[in-house]
Amino acid sequence: MKALEHLRTINHHKWLVMKHCFKVGLYKQGLLHDMSKYTPTEFLVGCRYYQGNRSPNNAEREATGYSTAWLHHKGRNKHHYEYWLDYSVNPGEGIVGQKMPIRYAVEMFMDRVAASKTYMGDRYTVSHPLKYYEQGAEKLGKMIHPETAALLRHLLEMLAEKGEEETFRYIRKEILKNKK
Repeated sequence: MKALEHLRTINHHKWLVMKHCFKVGLYKQGLLHDMSKYTPTEFLVGCRYYQGNRSPNNAEREATGYSTAWLHHKGRNKHHYEYWLDYSVNPGEGIVGQKMPIRYAVEMFMDRVAASKTYMGDRYTVSHPLKYYEQGAEKLGKMIHPETAALLRHLLEMLAEKGEEETFRYIRKEILKNKK
């Protein structure tokens, strides 16, 4: 039964991201979002650690010390800032977050909104994605490029203050206009 519930959760999340991406004109990304979650590497782990109220990757990480599903996922999905970690061109800086292309940063925003809706259910409010982001924002440090972090925070704040319709319109008309 966990497999069916996990599949429902993936499909629901994917459906929400697709709808949101379509509203801003990111049709291809909406269709292809998180396809790696259906691969055995990610799906079987998700079934094993499924709980319904949070990512099974967290449960796998708690059980084993790391998440094979997450390592697979972040390396194949450009809407995760972790995909964009690389050595800095400045000697001595080590590994830093590279600036994400706008379309992937927007997809990351849509992913966070959809994940909040999926896991919060009826308790979801437009301020929840910002609150969740703020819980971990200090830990991001050099892992997310400052410009990418600023855009994500701006969109999350706008969502919390003005709602989806206005934020999605802004993304479509101002952020993505002439940047595809």
